[in-house]
Amino acid sequence: MSAALEIRVTLAGAERVVAGGTTAGEALSADGRSVVAAKINGEPRDLAAVVADGDVVEPIAIDSDEGRAILRHSTAHVMAQAVQEIFPGARLGIGPPVENGFYYDFDVEQPFTPEDLKRIEKRMREIVKQGQTFARRAVSDEAAREELAAEPYKLELIGLKGGGAGEEESVEVGGGQLTIYDNLDPKTGRLCWKDLCRGPHLPSTRAVPAFKLMRSGGAYWRGSEKNPQLQRIYGTAWESRDKQDEYLHLLEEAEKRDHRKLGAELDLFSFPGELGSGLPVFHPKGGVIRKIMEDYSRKRHEEAGYSFVNTPHITKEHLYQVSGHLDWYADGMFPPMELEGARYYLKPMNCPMHNLIFRARGRSYRELPLRLFEFGTVYRYEKSGVVHGLTRVRGLTQDDAHIYCTREQMRDELTSLLRFVLDLLRDYGLDDFYLELSTKDPVKFVGTDEDWEEATETLREVAESEKLELVLDPGGAAFYGPKISVQARDAIGRTWQMSTIQLDFNLPERFELEFQAADGARQRPVMIHRALFGSIERFFGVLVEHYAGAFPPWLAPVQVIGIPISEAHADYLSEVAARLRERGIRVEVDASADRMQKKIRNAQKSKVPFMLLAGDDDVAAGAVSFRYRSGEQNNGVPVDDAIAEIVDAVERRVQV
Repeated sequence: MSAALEIRVTLAGAERVVAGGTTAGEALSADGRSVVAAKINGEPRDLAAVVADGDVVEPIAIDSDEGRAILRHSTAHVMAQAVQEIFPGARLGIGPPVENGFYYDFDVEQPFTPEDLKRIEKRMREIVKQGQTFARRAVSDEAAREELAAEPYKLELIGLKGGGAGEEESVEVGGGQLTIYDNLDPKTGRLCWKDLCRGPHLPSTRAVPAFKLMRSGGAYWRGSEKNPQLQRIYGTAWESRDKQDEYLHLLEEAEKRDHRKLGAELDLFSFPGELGSGLPVFHPKGGVIRKIMEDYSRKRHEEAGYSFVNTPHITKEHLYQVSGHLDWYADGMFPPMELEGARYYLKPMNCPMHNLIFRARGRSYRELPLRLFEFGTVYRYEKSGVVHGLTRVRGLTQDDAHIYCTREQMRDELTSLLRFVLDLLRDYGLDDFYLELSTKDPVKFVGTDEDWEEATETLREVAESEKLELVLDPGGAAFYGPKISVQARDAIGRTWQMSTIQLDFNLPERFELEFQAADGARQRPVMIHRALFGSIERFFGVLVEHYAGAFPPWLAPVQVIGIPISEAHADYLSEVAARLRERGIRVEVDASADRMQKKIRNAQKSKVPFMLLAGDDDVAAGAVSFRYRSGEQNNGVPVDDAIAEIVDAVERRVQV
């Protein structure tokens, strides 16, 4: 090897000498199947990328998060190629990887049918089997516009190259220089298809181990209802068939637990079309659960020393000019209303109003920490494409707290606050957590770098003190401060973002909040934002899915149902029900004309925790037949014992 042709690169922490012109794949001895891409100096690149002297080269495995994203993005390209071959008039939108899969948007004359998806998937398998190679080439803006002249949405994306592209659009034009990926016939090198894309991609389509198209539906271009509605096809792709089968099984289980379906079946809530997208109403049974959640939360907050406040739903725009929301969050707010020469907004956040409460009179250090709490309803203009049941709505009620404290109190307050949050979530049956630390967005932020650094490090230390897994979310913080998010895993292992705790030095500055210190000086408080449920609506939806609608007795809207074997036994069970109500138990007696077995089935479908059955022998013995939701039944249980067991299960908040 000539010294002039040798370069030095770092592989697995060790320096190696390779020939000039060596690709990342060659340097890593990558097979293109288990290792599908490389990081060169921290940047994801194709295996075909040529390494340079001094480069640090790392493998990207297909079963890593980055590897799966590359696999899914490549599969999205395969799907788009198949669509354009079958529907030559289809125009391309964007096709990013998303959690557990991918999608691609198309402008077509008619929505896709299930039969269309079968044809597309069949053609995709042929493309995969062919082993077309993904080849990257850089192009100028002018050349890209010329090549993609028939693709109006791609032309629009080219115009966003310098800025303005969203996260999903950035997979096309987020790399600074424009690049096009060609799909080439492996035998002849013939161009089969091409797409504007920043990459990286798999070496070839044959490296796609498993995929499946899931569904299709409408989606507005770039998420705006002002833009044309395109047709979106969703798919999933995995590093093995076994992993894909595991995921599809999870989807089947998740479908059974879908809170939208269970909400209708259990008569908990609905989404009347007359109200508009993302605006739920809670029915009486759902209202019971919601009241229990709120009452228990109020009780715990009272015990923890919180003061309850209440604020209006609308405000003049000046408030959100002061807070900075109109500078940084305007896209998430509903349009203003004109009234008496002023502009009013529906509130998207409670924090500015809580600041006004703090500022309403002079404050002393003796009052701190001051913990303000509100079940505050806010309104956020979520794009129609992301509104989803109760978990993503436009009108939501937050169990919102803002704590004002000194810098000296900050660390202890955050520590006790995090423990308070975790303990309360455990009370609702969620006990598998990890923490996520969201740090400053380098563009969207207010305040000094020093304040952000201090706030971030304080949150990091508090999070690490809880001995839970801590995951970083770079750039994910709101504009006014870093935050800790509690991520909870449900009964089938899915992760949900729950409580958030946000440290804020900036809003106290913007609102000129002050307190009198012990030495008489005026000082700024530190502000901590905290939403435990996130929103009641979202938390409600998560609990429905976590429990598959079978709530523990303390949360169940109907805790006990009495089932008389015949009409003659109804009065006896009504007397038992009256005793249960005296103990605070929610109980009904099914005195309908249905046969006993149908009454049992109805109670099981309604997921009532306890059934009390009574016939002649039970009446004579002052007993009941005690039936559980599982179908297990104990006969001849004395009424006093049955009542004691039910009350104990409710008070201990256990699942049955």
